[in-house]
Amino acid sequence: MTRVTDMRYRRLGRSGLTVSVVGIGCNQFGRIDAASSTEVVAAALDHGITLFDTADIYGATPGASEEALGAALGKHRDDVIVATKFGMNARGLHGADWGARGSRRYIVRAAESSLRRLQTDHIDLYQLHEPDPATPIEETLAALDDLVRSGKVRYIGHSNFSGWQTADAAWTAETRHLTPFVSAQNRYSLLNRGVEAELVPALERFGLGLLPFFPLEMGLLTGKYRRGDAPPAGTRLAREGMERFLADAPWDRIEALAAFAQARGIDPLTVAIGGLAAKPAVASVIAGATRAEQVVANVAAAAWEPTADDMAELANI
Repeated sequence: MTRVTDMRYRRLGRSGLTVSVVGIGCNQFGRIDAASSTEVVAAALDHGITLFDTADIYGATPGASEEALGAALGKHRDDVIVATKFGMNARGLHGADWGARGSRRYIVRAAESSLRRLQTDHIDLYQLHEPDPATPIEETLAALDDLVRSGKVRYIGHSNFSGWQTADAAWTAETRHLTPFVSAQNRYSLLNRGVEAELVPALERFGLGLLPFFPLEMGLLTGKYRRGDAPPAGTRLAREGMERFLADAPWDRIEALAAFAQARGIDPLTVAIGGLAAKPAVASVIAGATRAEQVVANVAAAAWEPTADDMAELANI
């Protein structure tokens, strides 16, 4: 494996799991063709990326992304951190769930199914994709603890939890002597900072690492869209039905971020990824990619390390 750029690595929270500062979101794997998935994985490996994040619901059909990732990694499986998720509606992929997707029965079935699709004997980071109000968190943690003890899962995380749910899960794991969550995956960007109010303090208190998703806000933070202009052909927001999203975007802030970037001689993508990577609790910024050049651009963006003054100005924006 040839590393052609210097990648930074961080521990995921207070765990022993180390991840690259940039991760690959594999939500488009299983939609793009196999050659494109293999190209993205190869570029990521060449540039030092170790974290690949998928889920059982990703792809054109449930399970397709995991299958594509497993095939694309091939002999490099042990060189990377494979993270996948369970707990959203997988449309019968693991059999009937009766709305209890955090239950012991469902977790065991989902994990075995993901292991087969990923062509591996273990999942490095297994994440509950959303809270399950139908199942006590103690039952969910106990089932995940069994998977960790069996060696089929190395670490566990959650996604879309609130601050109080993070605290409740951490307390339950500690008092019941169960494997704790080490990560949280939530929507977070320079335009969407809601997690800073309660979730981030909870993560810091209980030692979880944050894995932001949607860091580029559907491309709004890449500089490819302009106020009042039609979206470029072939872009995500050029699809039918996305006109309202583009019209309602917070253009004053987007343009202020673009001006911030221009004043420093960098591009908006660099500000979006590098600025987010510098935020407290963030371990790795997960960005989707369908082409090798997107991987290269994301890695280059993460190389920028803003100063304290930069971060203060970004907060003001």
